[in-house]
Amino acid sequence: MSQENISTGVVHELPEDLKQALLSDTCALGAWEDITPLARNEWICWIEDAKKPETRTKRINRGISDLNRGKRRPCCWPGCSHREKGK
Repeated sequence: MSQENISTGVVHELPEDLKQALLSDTCALGAWEDITPLARNEWICWIEDAKKPETRTKRINRGISDLNRGKRRPCCWPGCSHREKGK
């Protein structure tokens, strides 16, 4: 699958670092494509909300792991606050 064919969220575009992580893990990529655009949006927002680069990296790694385990949304995330603003 090429980068331009990876699905994105409803408000947030797929960031390059998350794209690369998904491309490197076919199982996580399959799970990513199986979730809704709204769920993908939640993952992207959760990752982009990290204040420090090391936190962002941890969230990407955890996201890949969680997707591999069948999780469809980030745990303990109140939801994307940009959803209503972006429409």
